[in-house]
This record gives sequence, C-alpha cells and structure tokens, in this order.
Amino acid sequence: MTERPAAEPATHSAPQTLTVAVTDLDGINILTPAGEIDFATRDVLRQALDTAKATGPHIAVDLHHVTFIDSTGINVLIAAHHELTAADGWLRLADVPPAIQRTLEIVGVDTVIGCYPTVTDALA
Repeated sequence: MTERPAAEPATHSAPQTLTVAVTDLDGINILTPAGEIDFATRDVLRQALDTAKATGPHIAVDLHHVTFIDSTGINVLIAAHHELTAADGWLRLADVPPAIQRTLEIVGVDTVIGCYPTVTDALA
C-alpha cells in the first residue's frame, strides 16, 4: 500500500478591505481610497462618492494607495463621472499606479475620465 501525501488544508484569504479618506480643499472633495476596489468593496467607494457628490460637483480621486481595481470598481467611477458631468461638475483621477493605469487604458476609461499625474495637476 502506498501512502498518499495529506491534502493541503483549504485556506481562504480574508476579504480585502477598502478605506476611503475624504479631504475638502476649497470646495473640492479629494477621495483617497486604499486597498482593492472590486465587487466586495465597491459599495465603500460608492458611498464615499455619493457623500462627496452631495457636498459639491467636483471630485478628485487619488488612487496612489489602490492595489487593484476590477470592472465593478471601474463602473462605480464611470457612473460617478456621468452624474457629476450632468451636474456641470467633474471627476478626475490622480496619482494612478502603473498597474491600475494599464487597466484603465485597456478598457478605455482614461479616454472618458481625466487621469492626472498628481492631485495638484487634477485640481488645476
């Protein structure tokens, strides 16, 4: 009888979390999400955007602490962009990490929502 190695125990990674810091700079909301933006965390970003939209039509999203974004996160950003544009406002993305920038380019978001190298550039 040959002995089989024991099966590896099933491991489940903990759900990723997303936090969003909000700063007001002269009436412009700057959102700084940190973590992964995906199906599981999309509502955190959506709620932060909704709160920011209620206080003004101009929002910059500083993505430098975002490690991943999927289509659900992208859809949240596009929906907010459309709502703000309809209200004569804007949504701008800033300090986008290269991997996230590549994802935005592949799906064409960078042609719809302005992407800026820094928050200062996004606010100019």
